[in-house]
Amino acid sequence: MKYKFPLAAFVVAIICSVAPAQERLKMSTTTSTENSGLLNVLLPPFEKKCSCKVDVIAVGTGKALKLGEAGDVDVVLVHARALEDKFMAEGFGVNRRDVMYNDFVVIGPANDPADIKHAGTAADAFKRIAATQSIFISRGDESGTHQKEKEIWAATTITPSGRWYRSAGQGMGEVINMATELRGYTLADRGTYNAFRHGKTDLVILFEGPRKKPGTRLTVEQVTALTGQKGLFNPYGVIAVNPKRFPHVKYSLAMKFVEYVTGAEGQRIIANYQVEGDPVFFTFKEN
Repeated sequence: MKYKFPLAAFVVAIICSVAPAQERLKMSTTTSTENSGLLNVLLPPFEKKCSCKVDVIAVGTGKALKLGEAGDVDVVLVHARALEDKFMAEGFGVNRRDVMYNDFVVIGPANDPADIKHAGTAADAFKRIAATQSIFISRGDESGTHQKEKEIWAATTITPSGRWYRSAGQGMGEVINMATELRGYTLADRGTYNAFRHGKTDLVILFEGPRKKPGTRLTVEQVTALTGQKGLFNPYGVIAVNPKRFPHVKYSLAMKFVEYVTGAEGQRIIANYQVEGDPVFFTFKEN
């Protein structure tokens, strides 16, 4: 049998049927950004605009930064300012930018056996939990939330230990599930809690800091002063991995992502994102 389809045309058809390789950006980030559902709405417009795919590795902030230190990712999106500053000072990252913020909350069973709802500060709330030896589930994973928890315990001068204090070594979602099952307390970021409180947990917010008025945008300094009154401020930053240290990283694409999440479109998506009518993250007013 003789084929009338020319060989050259056949070769062209085969080549054209193979889609070009899509550029991929590796990003390590926190479990809170993933558990909150934010990435599901934030990443697709960027991927479409830049014809790329963002490969997300969601771990605690400590692990996310370690991936950056090893050159295993191109960009990090995290929430532990002291660790971020160290990451920058040691030359692993460049061009850190403020992206968004929310706050930490202490959640627990509605009957509140430690009576933390009457605490004056986060440290006072933790002292009450320790005094009553109420179950407390710690992230225990060097995440941004775990760093904040350790900061609060340090302010109490208490070293938590005993059967009531349980270190999970897990992400925020898993820890909320554990606290729910054991009827205990935990420190959570508001974003993940908002995503879980409709159908996944019956734990309630028992201690929180003062909140800004809806519709207002504040500077970093104003937000720090507001939430710093009770030590629960939770800012997020984005950092490109240093190409001078790791020449293989996709610095150009990483910077496009940095510009996107801190630019008008990304900030609008973040500010408008809600779970069951509740805002999850807030954006900073330009200084």
